[in-house]
Amino acid sequence: MRRGLDHVVHLVRDLDAAGEVYDLLGFTVGSRNQHPWGTHNRIVQVPGFFIELLQVAEPDKIPGHGAEHFSFGAFNRGFLASHGEGLSMLALQGTDPAAEKASFDAAGAGGFDVFDFSRIARRSDGTEAEVGFSLAFARDPVPSDAGFFTCTQRQPDNFWSPQMQRHANGVSGVIGVVMVAESPVDHLSFIDTLSDCTPRRASDAWYVAQTPRGAIDVMTPGLFTERYAVPAPVGEGLRLAAVRFASPGAADLRRSLLARKMVEEQIQGIVVVPPRSVMGATLVIERPDDAA
Repeated sequence: MRRGLDHVVHLVRDLDAAGEVYDLLGFTVGSRNQHPWGTHNRIVQVPGFFIELLQVAEPDKIPGHGAEHFSFGAFNRGFLASHGEGLSMLALQGTDPAAEKASFDAAGAGGFDVFDFSRIARRSDGTEAEVGFSLAFARDPVPSDAGFFTCTQRQPDNFWSPQMQRHANGVSGVIGVVMVAESPVDHLSFIDTLSDCTPRRASDAWYVAQTPRGAIDVMTPGLFTERYAVPAPVGEGLRLAAVRFASPGAADLRRSLLARKMVEEQIQGIVVVPPRSVMGATLVIERPDDAA
């Protein structure tokens, strides 16, 4: 089954400071949540998609990887030590974690048990509710520094909040994510396995998998820098480089952020918030009719 984008993990050292940065960018940011294995998060939602701001807050609680156990906490702790802050993981929308695991295993891109967990979330009105998730992890057979999984929501009504999806910057949805690799073609089979969406060639250095919710662009680091005028993340294989959002008020947002020196100069009518401004991540905000 074709899988849309679900969320990305933006790994940071200081969760509250990250929340302040996203607030300055005009996003509504959720309150702090705690995982039982020592990571804390805050959520930035748009319809059907979110950024998970993540801090390794209690490293002593984090379990290690096992033969068939992928440790979410250990992966992000290692990523932070190797690469610093930035976009560490891509999650696609899950519906049947057992079937997704079987699909990844059959393609040589799995080997991990499904991971089920719950936590307490705080709603926008201050009340608390339990949310639950099932994760099916995948790994690129061509070694890559990014992490990948599907995420099945077990109590979605307790998670998604229309109030938290209203943002001062006018962002109304996700357009896609951008990944970089020195040889994009080496990773196309894995992207197809992960998303069940076949990547199509845009150019020799750029391929696009159009999912039911957002696109996965895979391009060379050089093309990424040419298009967005910011440095591409450095690492082995695939790296998650940017998230693209839609906002009808992109032009007004650009003027506001330029005054704060938080964005690069205008590039093809889009707003590019560079890694130096947002803790190692690149955020791209476009008018819906400009998205391509």
